[in-house]
Amino acid sequence: MKITTCMSALALTAGLALSSPVAAQEKPASVGLGIFTFTSGPAAAYGMPGKNAAELMIEQINAKGGFGGVPITPTYVDEAQGTQGIIAEYRRLAGDPKNQVMMAALSSANCLALAPIADQLEVPTVGWNCDTHQLLLDGKSKYVFRPNGNTVPEFIAYAIYLLAKKPDIKTVAIINPDYAFGHDAAKIFKAALQALKPDVQVVAELFPKLGSPNYQTEISRLATTRPDVIFSNLWGADLENFVRQASPRGLFTSSQVVLALGETVLQRVALPDGVIVGVLGDGWWMSPDARANAETKKFADAYKARFGEYPVFPSIKMANTLLYVQAAYSAAMKKNGGKWPSRAELAEAMKGSTVATLTGTTKTRTDNDGVVDQIVGVTAKSADQPFPVIGDMVRYKGDALMPKEGQDPIAWISTLTPDFAKSLPKPGSYK
Repeated sequence: MKITTCMSALALTAGLALSSPVAAQEKPASVGLGIFTFTSGPAAAYGMPGKNAAELMIEQINAKGGFGGVPITPTYVDEAQGTQGIIAEYRRLAGDPKNQVMMAALSSANCLALAPIADQLEVPTVGWNCDTHQLLLDGKSKYVFRPNGNTVPEFIAYAIYLLAKKPDIKTVAIINPDYAFGHDAAKIFKAALQALKPDVQVVAELFPKLGSPNYQTEISRLATTRPDVIFSNLWGADLENFVRQASPRGLFTSSQVVLALGETVLQRVALPDGVIVGVLGDGWWMSPDARANAETKKFADAYKARFGEYPVFPSIKMANTLLYVQAAYSAAMKKNGGKWPSRAELAEAMKGSTVATLTGTTKTRTDNDGVVDQIVGVTAKSADQPFPVIGDMVRYKGDALMPKEGQDPIAWISTLTPDFAKSLPKPGSYK
């Protein structure tokens, strides 16, 4: 009995030692990051620039000591395997305490699937891309954060810019991918147009399947309808295929085309002057703010040297998200006296944070959603580059285009007025 009691006491003491705050907060040899993006399939045209940026940015951060003096060891997960595979990989990585933070994900659908699991497992999960405004709509998440903005300010910005450039438009057609991101964008863009110019008529709404290789049917419909404006948030290889197939059939001359993710294809496909494009946030590496930042120039030049093209906005989103996570480590360790932070402490450090990025600033609201500015412009020839750049730019303040926490976003959009739009900066004002 004495031996058993003694052994039990020793076991209890050992257990306490292993679970004590000091032991739990000792710096590890490396810190793991789970990074989710598309590295195969049609979506890789958008996802690989994100992965490339992660590799380069992690290399640069590690060269300066990593997170809090600890080098980063990333694990990349291919989202092309489907949502069930993504969930399984997330749970596997989250089960290893070395992986303190997940950067997940690119796809809005995958983000929506992972969000409740992140809160259940209490793992800080930072959506480096997922735009759908539905992600944090209820404001209850404790462990899910999105530093790069959402579909509400992104697509309101396009409606405002379009009407500033083309105030007399009458008809609009929409061609978006058939899932949350595409349907959200259509709903928001239509609501903004209805509020700002009620006489605009939406004459076609087309939702091809994500990953469609052929758009001839949709292009024929658009050519027949001949709308004043064609709006699209196709992305990745879908966007490239659409542009290559639509250009020979004259869509870019018969209608004002708005390609919400158009900046991602400027270096890959031929776009004429005057196409309205942007970066779903402020992530344009050639913007005035980016050019004024020595770290941004260093990153862009290094990216071009390694990957053969300049970073597109998914690259910048990924890089800025890593800076956001790095800032959380710094803030958490400053608060706890320099000890290695727990997952809970990292999540707490992200709440309400303001972080300087390569292209501006991201502010985290009380609902964990990020507020970033929105850059929109039109394609224009450049004497310095062999591809079109973004000209006639405007930079809208992010908080001006977002409802308050807890407000229904579509209802809020309906309260916008033409006078509100006129009060905002004009195209060409961002120089």
